[in-house]
Amino acid sequence: MSETNAVVSDRHHGDQDNDDQHLHRALGNRHVQLIAIGGAIGTGLFMGSGKTIHTAGPSIMLVYLIIGVMLYFVMRAMGELLLSNLNYKSFQDFAADLLGPWAGFFAGWTYWLCWVVTGMADVIAFTSYWDFWLKNETWSIILSVATLALLFVLNLLTVRLFGELEFWFALIKIVAILGLIVLAVVLVVIGFTAPDGVKASLANLWNDGGVFPKGMNGFLAGFQIAVFAYVGIELVGTTAAETKNPLKTLPKAINAVPVRVLMFYVVALAAIMCVTPWSQVNPAVSPFVNLFGLVGFGAAATVMNFVVLTSAASSANSGIYSTSRMLYGLSHKGMAPNAFGRLTRHGVPASGLFVTVVLVSSSLLLTMSNSVIEAFTLVTTVSSVLFIFVWGLILVSYLRYRAKRPDLHASTTYAMPGGRVMCWVVLAFFAFVIWVLTQQPDTLKALVVTPIWFVILAIGWFAVRGRAHLDDTITQELRAEKG
Repeated sequence: MSETNAVVSDRHHGDQDNDDQHLHRALGNRHVQLIAIGGAIGTGLFMGSGKTIHTAGPSIMLVYLIIGVMLYFVMRAMGELLLSNLNYKSFQDFAADLLGPWAGFFAGWTYWLCWVVTGMADVIAFTSYWDFWLKNETWSIILSVATLALLFVLNLLTVRLFGELEFWFALIKIVAILGLIVLAVVLVVIGFTAPDGVKASLANLWNDGGVFPKGMNGFLAGFQIAVFAYVGIELVGTTAAETKNPLKTLPKAINAVPVRVLMFYVVALAAIMCVTPWSQVNPAVSPFVNLFGLVGFGAAATVMNFVVLTSAASSANSGIYSTSRMLYGLSHKGMAPNAFGRLTRHGVPASGLFVTVVLVSSSLLLTMSNSVIEAFTLVTTVSSVLFIFVWGLILVSYLRYRAKRPDLHASTTYAMPGGRVMCWVVLAFFAFVIWVLTQQPDTLKALVVTPIWFVILAIGWFAVRGRAHLDDTITQELRAEKG
């Protein structure tokens, strides 16, 4: 799901040169609504749900539902904070303002790494999807590089083009998932039996060992990649600086999250398991592609493979966009090199784009030394832990906001349901997920190396804290409040 910390309010622009160095509000309502949907439908759903179904069985639907509900409250907390002060262009801004510049530094750089690692997972997924057609690892890797290069070139143009790409990518995903659900309903109604003898039926959800066939251990293990499926759900909030009407658009997009969770995760996975019993789902491939193959629709499987390929491209596109804006914002706070704070004549931070693409492409080395699913599990675990840190920081910022700015909360028109109580509930849930990650050997391997990043950040903070500052609009507003 991008970090856009730029200062965009025209009343703070002194001249044209200054205005040229700030991001522009080019994303309309339709862009933001579809970006929100695209952020809620991640590569983890298309690529990782095979492993989660294999691990947890039908109980995986409950896993996705629980995570979706918890993250809805994170979204609402972020929404109230962003709309409480329109000079906040992202959670990096309100974390720095409410918790201190160190929080902006940690949030910004961690979110940057989140999307670099997520982009790596997407590129690994590219390789798997290309290999579905080519059956040749070398050519699959070459085409993965070409896909990444194309996204880089397109992102160099304009932010509106990014919005258009995400609009159509998200639309493809929506149509595909709805088509899969409709097909599953039809197959169940007519009692379709596949060539291998598998009969489509609602009973497939409980006939093969019940809803919890792997017991509580299997249920808990399902949380790892299920969490990763939701990364990017916060993307709609971090497009605030480039959204034309955030006061109207952001609440509308955030409020639709529960419906998306129910439809795109719970119902879609139920549809898959009604047609193909959970025990026959191959954890190494996308169940969305595999479903059509099992029921004998080879051509449809090819179409679905194209869909999941565009889904991975959508996620990578969001990652490239968001990390470049993150580096831009960090640069304008004195927390990153000045080169990342410069824009092209199209209003794009090109240096950040280039660095991100180079780092993301390094993930292809993992596919050469590991299986695709092993590499995918490794990077998704790291990404999940980093995103949990960012989501947790949003909630901590909200708790500080309630203590420090009670007047703003009292006057808000978009209050977070449950307020402080739900913040603590969700933080406790995040602690539970971290514990779950320690219970599986493959996820524990990635979990134990993640703290190294925070040690590096701590060292980096001591190096830059002398020149770190808030964005200029926030600084001016704070001076106005005091004066």
